[in-house]
Amino acid sequence: MISIIVAVAENGAIGYQGDLIYHLSADLKRFKALTTGHTVLMGRKTFESLPKGALPNRRNIVLTRQQGVSFPGTEVYSSITEALGHCTANEKVFVIGGAQIYAQALELADELEITLVHDTPAHADTFFPDYKNSGRWKLINSEEHQPDEKNPKPYTFLTYIRQ
Repeated sequence: MISIIVAVAENGAIGYQGDLIYHLSADLKRFKALTTGHTVLMGRKTFESLPKGALPNRRNIVLTRQQGVSFPGTEVYSSITEALGHCTANEKVFVIGGAQIYAQALELADELEITLVHDTPAHADTFFPDYKNSGRWKLINSEEHQPDEKNPKPYTFLTYIRQ
């Protein structure tokens, strides 16, 4: 089972200058709850942006084209196909970024776990690929939330499955 997990703005923005655009407490808690005990697959730049390195209580897989590179607490592969080849059939793999990895994984994913932030940021340089117009995804859950002291923007948790 391959699941993509992402926080995305109304215009598809997901990042700016190597960092997430939004830091919503509820989104981070949901991310941790969904991914803990599973495998997380990410690109090198995403891994390098993690403040404490490999995510605890998860199998961490990093994709990079750089030869001979290793990162503490991770497995490193050169392609998404190679990485998935080292995963078992009953393993749930969460693809956690960045944009190039999302684009490759979108064709392979079974599920999308999206936090849609109801905002358009002033600055963005990284975007999630268009999934809405493909006709491949069926919305199975939607949970709307209003802003509060820990979540400055309104947001909706969306779960899609491949049709």
